[in-house]
Amino acid sequence: MVQDDAKRARALARAGWSIRRLDLADEGTEPTDERSPSELVASVWAITCDAWASAGKPLPSYERADMPGRVIRRYG
Repeated sequence: MVQDDAKRARALARAGWSIRRLDLADEGTEPTDERSPSELVASVWAITCDAWASAGKPLPSYERADMPGRVIRRYG
């Protein structure tokens, strides 16, 4: 069946991912990141570029003032 083949192909593609499963109780036991704030900001840019490339889309070219979004205020 085509769906089963697609499911198997996705599972094979995920098999090489380097991930770890942690229980919530183990949260926070990771060593502290030794990188500087500027290095961390630079890594965000690299991750952003990778995400857009993975989506098969070009980086947006709009200015910050024209970025899509909305503000939701909670009153209460």
